[in-house]
Amino acid sequence: MTLFRDTPIQRKLMTMILVTSGVVLLLTCAAFVGYELLTYRRAAVQQLATLGEVIAAESTGAVAFENQRDATEILGALKAERHIVAACLYDKEGKIFSRYPAVAPDALFPPTPQPDGYRFAAGHLIGFTPVVQLKGSDRFGTLYLSSDMEAMYERLRLYGGIALLVVVAASLVAYLLSRALQREISRPILALAETATAVSDRHDYAVRAAKLGDDELGVLTDAFNHMLAQIQEQNALLEKRVRERTAELESANDELEAFCTSAAHDLRTPLRTITGFADVLLDPRAKLPPESAERYIRMIRDGSGQMSALINDLLNFSRLGRQELSRQLVDLDQLFKEVFADLASERAGRQVELKLAPLPPADGDPALLRVVFVNLLSNALKYSRPRASAVIEIGVSDAGDKTPVYFVRDNGVGFDLRDAEKLFGVFQRLHHAHEFEGTGVGLATVRRIIDRHGGRIWAEAEPDKGATFFFTLAT
Repeated sequence: MTLFRDTPIQRKLMTMILVTSGVVLLLTCAAFVGYELLTYRRAAVQQLATLGEVIAAESTGAVAFENQRDATEILGALKAERHIVAACLYDKEGKIFSRYPAVAPDALFPPTPQPDGYRFAAGHLIGFTPVVQLKGSDRFGTLYLSSDMEAMYERLRLYGGIALLVVVAASLVAYLLSRALQREISRPILALAETATAVSDRHDYAVRAAKLGDDELGVLTDAFNHMLAQIQEQNALLEKRVRERTAELESANDELEAFCTSAAHDLRTPLRTITGFADVLLDPRAKLPPESAERYIRMIRDGSGQMSALINDLLNFSRLGRQELSRQLVDLDQLFKEVFADLASERAGRQVELKLAPLPPADGDPALLRVVFVNLLSNALKYSRPRASAVIEIGVSDAGDKTPVYFVRDNGVGFDLRDAEKLFGVFQRLHHAHEFEGTGVGLATVRRIIDRHGGRIWAEAEPDKGATFFFTLAT
């Protein structure tokens, strides 16, 4: 079986066709010979039984009157039946009265009659027929006949020769047909194999296998070509993703460089505060009154708190690059309302009007989108603090069939559009810390989340006329 497994497909197909044809022919011939053998056995029994009835009827007088001469002449007529090897007549007492051939050895004849009927035994067909004048009348004796099976063997040899000739002729025809028919199966398979080899050697997924029909092999060819098309599409998509990831990596490197510069600057400021006032407090020559010492300590604490806030924001910002998105359909209306309610402490003692237009749901990570809304609404509340009545508007622009553009608008202090690019950088601030608190990480976090959702964010503003932040999410 191992050798057959490695045999070429053409030879396998031819071998299967020839073996199948041969087996079918052999089974057919075996069935035919078996049927003929069974038929012949029945015919032989019937023929010998008829002959027995005739001989028994002719022997009635000879047996009844114990005329051995007549009985011998009657049995001698069996010379015309060359397959009869032995025959005898038994009298009423079951003794052999006459036999044929007369010089045959006693072993050929049963010593006593056996039950009437014909049967096969020891390679012969034997039978016992009652010798009666009329059926049902008194029995005068019994006739025994024994026939050899040579006629049956001759017929079997004849049929065997015929079957052999048929098998040989049919095998030759099957071989010639299999050579022609196997090409119809092997050609599409070989075409598929050649295409697969070409793809494997050259890694060219643009090649396609030739379709030679609409049968199962044609369906297989279509499926194979469809698979190649999908692989080609996946490769193109993979190459696109590689280019995108490369661009993202380059952007991240640029961002990291700017981040390191900004971090060094922003972290150094509270460190200088802490170090400076700590040196003053530790100077043994300094004679500080208690209220000055307390103020210095408070400024040291404020500086350490500012540094702690910066570090926490940095940690949260760095985690965004590793956190997996858990996308689902998000109800933005409900999410904005929840975030606005959570920011109640930032609205305490102020008059704030929220205008929330109906928003279409979006596909995204609800936890990360909450971070986006918290930062945008918190900024809107913070930079509209100088207004006696703050107005915050949340809505979506009429984009038709395009991607919806969401916006958060406030009537706060605004900013100069020439500084808009600085908004989304880490530690980039457009206002002094003594004017508005913050670490400069919030909008950088917002931009990273929007980027991970396949969208983009930008801002429009004028000094002292408020600001509007627009963003999109991939559909």
